[in-house]
Amino acid sequence: MTRFSLNQATTKRWPLDELVAGCVAAGVPAVGLWREEVAEYGLDKAATLVRDAGLTVSSLCRSGFFHEPDWYDNNRRAIDEAAALGTDTLVLVSGGLPGKSRDIDGARRHVSDAIGALVPDAQAAGVRLAIEALHPMFASDRCVVSTLGQALQIAAPHPADAVGVVIDTYHLWWDDQVWHQIEQAGEQGRIAAFQLADWITPLPEGVLLGRGLPGTGCVDLRRFATAVGEAGYQGWVEVEVFHEDVWSRPGAEVLAEAFAGYRKYAE
Repeated sequence: MTRFSLNQATTKRWPLDELVAGCVAAGVPAVGLWREEVAEYGLDKAATLVRDAGLTVSSLCRSGFFHEPDWYDNNRRAIDEAAALGTDTLVLVSGGLPGKSRDIDGARRHVSDAIGALVPDAQAAGVRLAIEALHPMFASDRCVVSTLGQALQIAAPHPADAVGVVIDTYHLWWDDQVWHQIEQAGEQGRIAAFQLADWITPLPEGVLLGRGLPGTGCVDLRRFATAVGEAGYQGWVEVEVFHEDVWSRPGAEVLAEAFAGYRKYAE
């Protein structure tokens, strides 16, 4: 389990204290946390809980959403939260088009400018901004950054230890350019996080909740893991799944299946 991390989203209805206890009992070394759940539990209390349990926080999800009017203040808070939790990786989801805009190029330029504005704050806190590209079907409302190539372009002006990228199999599996882009990301030292999830067909009515545990869908997860490893990434592998059926199951059971999928496809 040396590189396995359970992302909190996978067991969304498992209370944080029970999740931490379950991870300790199973020998899991790391967890990926979410801002909303941490805030509900209490930031300082959550930091103490995880630290006392001996767990590493592999990442904090998520910030970004640069189309919102308060994007700067919200992201500054997120950087401080990541530092308080002891993680050096803050996942950024860029946000969609503002208002009724149709200017996706302008939205991407704004994302680039906004991340540039945050870099000094992130560097001062010892937190790396990790840009996550989402599947193009989320471009209008959630993420105008749709490919790993676009994420790398936004990261390029900044030091690699300040701005990196997230490789999420669910969002990137469809792109035939992703293999070359993973190579590029490795050469540039940009891979900040690797997240494992499958694509289920047919998608459920709530498309956002269409992720499956590793091995339950159509993504060539082993190819991704091999490509990321050959690119030089040796960091945490988070299993991050959004699905009502998964959330309805006991947390320990889901954790065991998530780890089994990690071992089969990414270890």
